[in-house]
Amino acid sequence: MVVLPKELFKHCYGTYAIAAVNVFTMEQVHGLFRAGIKADAPFLVQITPVARNYAHSLMLIAMIDAASKIYPNVVYAVHLDHGNEAHAINAIASNKYHSVMIDASHDDFETNVKRTRLIVDEAHKKGIFVEAELGVLSGVEDDISIDEENASYTSPNEVVSFVERTNCDSLAVAVGTSHGAYKFSSGQGIQFHILEEIQQKLPGFPIVLHGGSAVNTTEVERINKAGGMLNENASGVTPEEIIKSIPFGVCKINIATDTRLLWSRVHREFFLDSPELFDPIVPGKTYMDAYETFMVQKFDLLGATGKATTLHKKYKK
Repeated sequence: MVVLPKELFKHCYGTYAIAAVNVFTMEQVHGLFRAGIKADAPFLVQITPVARNYAHSLMLIAMIDAASKIYPNVVYAVHLDHGNEAHAINAIASNKYHSVMIDASHDDFETNVKRTRLIVDEAHKKGIFVEAELGVLSGVEDDISIDEENASYTSPNEVVSFVERTNCDSLAVAVGTSHGAYKFSSGQGIQFHILEEIQQKLPGFPIVLHGGSAVNTTEVERINKAGGMLNENASGVTPEEIIKSIPFGVCKINIATDTRLLWSRVHREFFLDSPELFDPIVPGKTYMDAYETFMVQKFDLLGATGKATTLHKKYKK
């Protein structure tokens, strides 16, 4: 069952967070919806421009629609992640997305406001929720790479003006998380004093954390043992930081890197251990099972376990 992001964030604000999970493949869609059923947890299915270019937006939406029928008791919504104008307008016109993100965070403040407001005006005509971003995260997100020296924290002094002028519905902030399996060379992690000040200036307004993957060191070690060459010093957001961020108004936490690492580990180990096999179905099933287990654990960490039933009763027509 679809529950709109506005209602999801109103329900979770300050007490738990919604996992927003990027998907590219059928196995990921199955794993995510299976986990949602098992944990009784709501979630956002995220589609990026790169995923749309890879699989085609129609294919991705069709898989999500099919999953909603296979797992009818799941509580979810569909979100366009890191969209530009072309992708956002297309997603809005399709009537298949419940929220879109316009990412103009790499532009100057005034340009960001202008580009964001354009998408907000179009989306709100159809009641579609809009996420904007202020501040620049370091790391790698699909085909965008930002060096740490070119990243910038969100300025709390700008958030009120930005939200008022754009009329956006949620705000992704740069407070120390990073995209991808990226090492925090500063070793500082989330800057909670910035997050706290943002909440004080925007009380009750939903905040989004991008780069919310943990980058489990055990997964990295297993990938490398099976032939990978990942940076073993890479690190993500610790569980403790995630839990601590939620009372500061963080309603949505993006997850992508961890599921990609899981895919790499499952497939590398499978073909290393079974070099005579070539059928994609066998490791595919293993990946779906591992994905389900991972997401159930993530839902529990975010405090979302058991919340879908409440939402289902409240919003079922």
